[in-house]
Amino acid sequence: MKNKRLQNQLNDEIEAFLTKQQSLMLSSVNEAGSPHASYAPFASHENELFIFISQLAAHTQHLLMTPKVGVLLIEDESLSDDVFARTRLSYRMKVEAVDREDAFWPHGIALLKQKLGDRIDLLSQLGDFVLFRLTPLDGRYVKGFGRAYEISPGSLVAELTHVSK
Repeated sequence: MKNKRLQNQLNDEIEAFLTKQQSLMLSSVNEAGSPHASYAPFASHENELFIFISQLAAHTQHLLMTPKVGVLLIEDESLSDDVFARTRLSYRMKVEAVDREDAFWPHGIALLKQKLGDRIDLLSQLGDFVLFRLTPLDGRYVKGFGRAYEISPGSLVAELTHVSK
């Protein structure tokens, strides 16, 4: 984007939107390729999202079998002036399970606890919960009609390109 002031403003908006949201929608696929919609609480850090979900949930099994997912964060309907033009962020993401023995595991849990509270302490004691690291392949930020922006590959917030077609 040529307009650096607009670029910085949009980046700030995206970062604030990510900070404000506590959960995201997931679109995973099962081994047969059938889609499955669900949600999960999350935390973000640098250019990654982290979710901590139970192996008893269908979406966890899907992510373990097929390490890709669609993610949607969307403005609450009650806060939107127009239900057809809700602010939203969507990403296609690569998925990686973080093993409990991995040096990063305590850091990921700490990020989730910082954002979501002490409940993470209890959940991290349960052996069926899996920490996932989600890395963006590409994304889109939509602020309303005619105000959609492609997010550069590999980033949650970075160089944006206005979508004109």
